[in-house]
Amino acid sequence: MTAPKELLEITPLGKSPAITDEDVVLGESGAIIEYLISKYGKDKDKPSQAGWLDNLYYTHYAEGTLMPLLVNKLIFSLIPARAPFFIRPLLWMVFGQLDKQILLPQIGKNRDMIETHLKNTPSGWFSGGDHPTSADYMMSFPLEVFASRGGDDVGEVITEWVKKVHARPAYKRALEKGGEYAYAKL
Repeated sequence: MTAPKELLEITPLGKSPAITDEDVVLGESGAIIEYLISKYGKDKDKPSQAGWLDNLYYTHYAEGTLMPLLVNKLIFSLIPARAPFFIRPLLWMVFGQLDKQILLPQIGKNRDMIETHLKNTPSGWFSGGDHPTSADYMMSFPLEVFASRGGDDVGEVITEWVKKVHARPAYKRALEKGGEYAYAKL
């Protein structure tokens, strides 16, 4: 996996996302979100004192726990699909069992935890306040990916939360600036 030349000119690892802001070069989604909120947020994206711990947890949970599960799910489907023809049936069987026995139970536990948490927050935002915070920004992509899969294993509360995110004027402006992408529609 090699990085495009343009990214290597910005950051040593050449990984995306990365931002430049005056003399600051920063990678990692969570760090970028926290930096932007701290520098430009004018305190409007900060959680209340009561919601601080939930905000802290879900800001880091998004990439530390949830995204690895979703990436593994993708990898478990790509390996058999891209393998040489003669070995595909065996790989589908092996990775299908790994998916069924390891990933799906973990994804289900995580889904249930997220559903319960969102049901118990009066506002429907992860930190419980009346506006989204870094936790919501960080959870938006993995939950968009999760919700786009459809099916019974996606919780109703998660689906409604993603619709709520998509309905925000700020989200719509971001799509106008950045363009459509695969998970912008459910």
